[in-house]
Amino acid sequence: MTDWRGMGHALDVARRAAGRTSPNPMVGAVVVREGLVLAEGWTQPPGEDHAEPHALKRIGGRAEGATMYVVLEPCCHWGRTPPCTDAIVKSGIRRVVIGTVDPFPLVSGRGIRTLRDAGIEVVVGVREQECQRLNRGFLKAVTRGLPEVTLKAGISLDGRIASELGESRWITGPAARERAHGLRNTHDAVMVGIGTVLADDCALDTRLPTGRNAVPVILDSRLRTPPDARVLHAGRRPLILCGEDAPLVDLPADIVRLPVGPGGVNLEAALRAIVARGHHHLLVEGGGTVHRALLGADLVDRIELFMNGRVLAGGPGFASGPGFSLADAPAFRFVSSEPVGDDLHIALERGEG
Repeated sequence: MTDWRGMGHALDVARRAAGRTSPNPMVGAVVVREGLVLAEGWTQPPGEDHAEPHALKRIGGRAEGATMYVVLEPCCHWGRTPPCTDAIVKSGIRRVVIGTVDPFPLVSGRGIRTLRDAGIEVVVGVREQECQRLNRGFLKAVTRGLPEVTLKAGISLDGRIASELGESRWITGPAARERAHGLRNTHDAVMVGIGTVLADDCALDTRLPTGRNAVPVILDSRLRTPPDARVLHAGRRPLILCGEDAPLVDLPADIVRLPVGPGGVNLEAALRAIVARGHHHLLVEGGGTVHRALLGADLVDRIELFMNGRVLAGGPGFASGPGFSLADAPAFRFVSSEPVGDDLHIALERGEG
């Protein structure tokens, strides 16, 4: 097995952990000997095994002479679990291939050094960009204190999220809506503005048989969320980000008071508050004013659009507010497009214009 192929296998395994690991990264580990895969492992929920011991335990902790492919540098410090480097050294593995270095200060370079000091051959940087992209939320949280931000919207062919009459159910079909629930399943938190809560009374839950709910986050500068709003009672306890001078109210939610500017809650402060609670992958579902504000603040990493063939020729857009000039417009590159039922799923990532 080539290192390229082995790391591709580890990346595939790591994706099984999507939405279930924060504040830990998504990591996959694959143990190979003489071209045969002995074991696979992926990061378990916080407090449980990381990918490397998860894989090794499947073969009794021993893998003499084998190679391990791992997406991220193994940890070498005690946290809620023992150091992964200890398990690797004890296993008898002779070679470790690492996708990318972990920037976390207690690990960065030290995990690699620990393995090399134990006489293990270490190769670093195989499919590095792919490994970094997979864990962009973790890497961004560690280095900048911000989450990976993905905007999601169901839109008409002309980019509307509702008609002039306020009709939004449903612009897209059931297959697209199921795919959108899959995004909630793989993100740590899902955020909307108070306008969306008041207009749609959304639950923000994940309606998939094996899905799990992301943490709902509401931008609500004046604390107008009604006590009987569905989102407060649909699943996980919501996080409400309000202004410092918002009224005192008793709601079944965690309420965090933040600085407020002309457009509402300071968005960078809001994102930092989300990361402080261990949420590294944030899905933003509107409305258009929230999307426009995040785009204008250059805080968006990815966009997921579900486009229907209808032309509404009126109503709010996916990004609503003051327009950008061509020179200043945020630029995204197309990553993929795929038919989903009668709709089109388009994914874009931050790029240069």
